[in-house]
Amino acid sequence: MAYDNICRYLAQAYPFAFVSWLLNVEDIEIQPLPTELSLEPIRSDALYLLPNRGQILHLEFQTIPSSSPPLPLRMLDYWVRLYRKYDCPIEQVVIFLKQTKSPIVYVEQLAVGRTIHPYRVVRLWEEDPTPLLENPALLPLAILARTDTPEVLLRQVADKIDSIEEREEQQNISVCTEILARLKFNKNLIRQFLQEDLMRESPLYQEILQEGELKVVFRLLNRKLGNIEPNLQSKIQQLSSEQLEALEEALLDFSVKQDLINWLENYQ
Repeated sequence: MAYDNICRYLAQAYPFAFVSWLLNVEDIEIQPLPTELSLEPIRSDALYLLPNRGQILHLEFQTIPSSSPPLPLRMLDYWVRLYRKYDCPIEQVVIFLKQTKSPIVYVEQLAVGRTIHPYRVVRLWEEDPTPLLENPALLPLAILARTDTPEVLLRQVADKIDSIEEREEQQNISVCTEILARLKFNKNLIRQFLQEDLMRESPLYQEILQEGELKVVFRLLNRKLGNIEPNLQSKIQQLSSEQLEALEEALLDFSVKQDLINWLENYQ
């Protein structure tokens, strides 16, 4: 799962945490909105309607600064589509995850001729970790915040995760933290502080594993048998992690697509 996808999961699962952090509000009504916008489909990372404020909060998470089309143009495109659909003020925030010296992360507006479109930029490596440490849902982002003592920050985050009472939430936050921590820390240091067994028990971790296994299986099948038809893809996507592992081993002996069809029929 991409780092941006982890952040999308957090933003969708914990909308209040992101709204309260970015807009500095406490008691507020939030209505998550569909993230796919009309016309030529594009999907934003997170959209919240704040009825009490008559406002929309739009979030975009970026690991790599460059994109196509460029980020400033994308932000204007998002804004136009959102405003046309909802006709209300829109606060746009781009959150850069991985520290970089690229000048792109310091661009905070589209400026072309008379068209000026500003948006807000958060560079996590410049952020004070304190407010992020106060909310369990933001702990995975806290791991990427400003620090001169990385081991101390890792310990603080690990302690906060240990104090989460609800088991599944604790597991999922641990998974998100461990994955985002790879953007900044080496694996050995991460393992010193974060519980690997807690992460592996997480349903979210199992989804991530399965997603990774699916990508491997499809890549191998496409290389071995050519493009796989949508109906076969659908059947493969319904397989469990154990079945995907079995398919990954069996496909080494496939020579034609009928071999794949026969294998899937036997498993069904």
